[in-house]
Amino acid sequence: MKKIILSLMVVLMALTLMACGGEEPEAAEDKVNLGIIQVAEHPSLDVARQGFLDVLSENGYLEGENLAVDYQNAQGDQANLQTIARKFVQDECDLVLAIATQSAVTMANETGDIPILITAVTDPVTAKLVESLERPGTNVTGTTDINPVKEQLQLVKEIVPGAEKVGVIYNSSEVNSQVQVDLADQAAPELGLELVKVTVTASSEVMQAAQSLVGRVDAIYLPTDNMVISSLAAVIGVAEENKIPVISAESNSVENGAVATIGIDYYQLGRTTGEMALRVLKGEEPQNMAIQSQPGSDIVINLQAAERMGVTVSEDLKNKQIKIINE
Repeated sequence: MKKIILSLMVVLMALTLMACGGEEPEAAEDKVNLGIIQVAEHPSLDVARQGFLDVLSENGYLEGENLAVDYQNAQGDQANLQTIARKFVQDECDLVLAIATQSAVTMANETGDIPILITAVTDPVTAKLVESLERPGTNVTGTTDINPVKEQLQLVKEIVPGAEKVGVIYNSSEVNSQVQVDLADQAAPELGLELVKVTVTASSEVMQAAQSLVGRVDAIYLPTDNMVISSLAAVIGVAEENKIPVISAESNSVENGAVATIGIDYYQLGRTTGEMALRVLKGEEPQNMAIQSQPGSDIVINLQAAERMGVTVSEDLKNKQIKIINE
């Protein structure tokens, strides 16, 4: 009888250990330390980050349980970026989300081991983050936000049919901005447009840059420049006061006062990056994962902004649009 009781106790203990082994140890082993490095605050970067985190949450990575998130914003300061990147290396993060080109380049310069998922990066090859879009060959992969620059300049012509000169405000030290401006330089002559370019080196210069375009241009085109977009309100204020339509390179700026864009949805771009992060967490290697982009682009129009900037959106263009804001 004693042998039977002893056997039952052994079986019960074994079952108990199996049950524990299926949950707590696995949860502890699966806990992911995620570092997020973001160059500055502005709506597009913020929603990309949210899209990324939403995908992780929807797939069982819950912050405070099996996911620890260390979100750091450099507030546009390069020294802050380097400090954040070094911290993530010292903390031995399992994964880093680098939002925008400056963040990604700084992070990649600090580690060749920690997987880095990038988003809102315009040209990862020119930024020397990857060897090619198809096969990164490094610890970096993720999504690009390269814009249809020529189509966006064509949109300027549709919003302002007689436009000849288009002002462009950008920070020339941002690789992503320079890439877009180079594309604009190529496209403008084909569209009968002349670019009037103004560069800035600090957010405090953005308003003055916009004011310098008054009386010199028929419209303003804003690439996805982190420094300029973080001071978008200053450009919009000058544009409304002087009736200069602003065409932006992404939709969040339209929601915040620009007239129109043909652009990508940064929330969806962040979600795509999140889905790639899931693959990395399951064991895929970044160096073999192709950089992805968001297929298709939507026309987004802000009719109230158009009225404030003194232009009337044609019915033909309205019929093309996918999304109208503030009708």
